[in-house]
Amino acid sequence: MSLLTFRGGVHPFEGKELTKDKPVTKYMPKGLMVYPVSQHIGAPANPIVAKGDRVLRGQKIAEAGGFVSAHVFSSVSGTVKAIEPHLVPTGGMVNSIVIENDGQYEEVKYQKAKLSNLSREEVLNRIKEGGVVGMGGAGFPTHVKLAPKDPSKIEYLLVNGAECEPYLTSDYRRMLDNTKELVEGLRIMLSLFDNAKGVFCVENNKPECIAALEEAVKNEPRMSVATLLTKYPQGGERNIIYAVTGREINSSMLPADVGCVVDNVDTVHAIYDAVINGKPAMTKLITVSGDGINNPQNFEVMTGTPLSELIEAAGGLKEGAEKVVAGGPMMGFPMFNFDVPATKTTSSILCLLEDPVAKAVPTACINCGRCVSVCPSHILPARLATLADRGDLEAFDKLNGVECCECGCCSYICPAKRHLTQSIKSMRRLVLASRKKK
Repeated sequence: MSLLTFRGGVHPFEGKELTKDKPVTKYMPKGLMVYPVSQHIGAPANPIVAKGDRVLRGQKIAEAGGFVSAHVFSSVSGTVKAIEPHLVPTGGMVNSIVIENDGQYEEVKYQKAKLSNLSREEVLNRIKEGGVVGMGGAGFPTHVKLAPKDPSKIEYLLVNGAECEPYLTSDYRRMLDNTKELVEGLRIMLSLFDNAKGVFCVENNKPECIAALEEAVKNEPRMSVATLLTKYPQGGERNIIYAVTGREINSSMLPADVGCVVDNVDTVHAIYDAVINGKPAMTKLITVSGDGINNPQNFEVMTGTPLSELIEAAGGLKEGAEKVVAGGPMMGFPMFNFDVPATKTTSSILCLLEDPVAKAVPTACINCGRCVSVCPSHILPARLATLADRGDLEAFDKLNGVECCECGCCSYICPAKRHLTQSIKSMRRLVLASRKKK
């Protein structure tokens, strides 16, 4: 059988064996809980609680600040201690609601529902009221994604279970442990699109997940499972669309422009919880892994939990550990402070004994072309990085630098150890900002 894939990509060390076969541990937080009002793409949510208020688990504490925005909920019961800027995993300062956990976990009453009793508008509203966003890392508000201008033109609902980043296995556990809920979540999505079929997209290094999902959808005429070739970044939105449908999009397009909607498996599970159980997005599966942590494992985590507590719960860092990354090794953010909260988009904490990136000494480009051969966006990384380092914004834009998906393949493969992705990423931000001004 020919495996579905895209053009380009690399095969980094996977490291998934450290955590994939361990059962998920439900972690109960200890300290203060911090809820950033920006855990999504779009306008920040507006706090609707004040210092001194007592809140319940599942209570809305910040309301969406616009059409492209999302509500934020407390995952514990307790008292609001402050509303102030706080450090987040990506390294920025974001206005946040700080809650002192009282340890009682007193919950609001959730309104359950049956899909057959809900209209399309009611389904979308329950997703919106649940604060569901793209939980694979993008954070795009899901109720907006599932309401394109013309729903009749959507032909594919792709459930992204590729999980191509090394070390991460939270999606793997989600697919194995919550197969039934994922099928129900996809059923909810399909109810919004009369002409679409749902496809679970999984890399072939997860045969157990493929088997479980195939068994679960065998009697579902509108659902199927697509087996993808194991390759990074197979889980990228553009790449998974091309692999499964053969359709291509660029940076100026949305998946809906080619009749597709793509959602991560964790997002689909959150859709199920919001629509059927009435529960908002306030928990997340997070992988804590790497050769620098004593007991790698997956945790079910309440949003707002300090990541320092998860590191401690995984046995703490090994002596001499040099690097901790929020996210995977290819696209994650190096952490300089562990006192940051788990958010809706936090996927993993990667702990490494060695920091090969810091030790690498960049040398001159040898024009080998390897970066071009692995680039999934089909651009010229070495040339774009040179233009970025020179500050030549105009030439960078003409060479389609904005098409970079910032996957890191070029930096990974470069024999000269040039920081290609970092240079391109920085200049890409400047180009996009310049376009907005115009």
